[in-house]
Amino acid sequence: MAPVLRYLPAARLAGVVGTSRERSLRSYRLFAARDPRVLIGIDPQGSWGERELLALMAERCGVSADPRHTSGQDVIDPRRTLAALDAFAGRLGAAARRGAPVLLGTGHPRPLLGFYAALADALSAAGCEVLTPAQGRCIDILTRFGLRTHRIDYVRRVALVRETEVGRPGCEPGAHCHSPLPVRVALEAAAAGPGPLPELVVGDHGWVCGAGQLGFEAIGLADTDDPAPFVGQAEGAVRVVVPLDDGARSSHYRPLTRYVLKRACLSQ
Repeated sequence: MAPVLRYLPAARLAGVVGTSRERSLRSYRLFAARDPRVLIGIDPQGSWGERELLALMAERCGVSADPRHTSGQDVIDPRRTLAALDAFAGRLGAAARRGAPVLLGTGHPRPLLGFYAALADALSAAGCEVLTPAQGRCIDILTRFGLRTHRIDYVRRVALVRETEVGRPGCEPGAHCHSPLPVRVALEAAAAGPGPLPELVVGDHGWVCGAGQLGFEAIGLADTDDPAPFVGQAEGAVRVVVPLDDGARSSHYRPLTRYVLKRACLSQ
């Protein structure tokens, strides 16, 4: 058994994860109702009801396909995570070999910034231009607190958003954000600027869904309560989605960083 296959359930990045079954099922209900908070940039072409979504998530993540299973912690099959990590690394390696311009962004900066930043460093070292379009641009995003103004920022060349209101919780190192608006603004700025458009977008939440829906090659990470990237993958909008717990400690992702970079033939 590969060491990473043992590590994933030990760190609870796969196997029994921190995401509850109730939370996942609620997301499937909201997606079936076409709630934009859960669509996060994906415009579904198919008729995705709750049963179809549950079947898809069972296939792609390994969650229970039994609709009568309504409580407890959700489960991700580590073998599915490992296979998706290999595919994810394959796309990174392909981008590195051709020196493609790339854009990285996260709506989960606290746990995942380090993971993406290491990828940005390795891709840059391989000759890829890591893009930072729309730096400092302000956009209004609907949150649970209402409409809030956010600023696009880059930390170690990874895009994230910060609330502009000083002192609000979660402003550092960036806000938890599902919206596809930041990546849309970033891609519009890239298109209007003198530099290139990204040939690969790497991220999560709205970054991967929003970019994929606009026709960019997009790869990323997603938890069991985020069906949109998996629907995007099933319909061809998103290239690769890695199923894992996206809210663990940032240090828990370091072995995955090393694994991905090694599989992509990139040095950290």
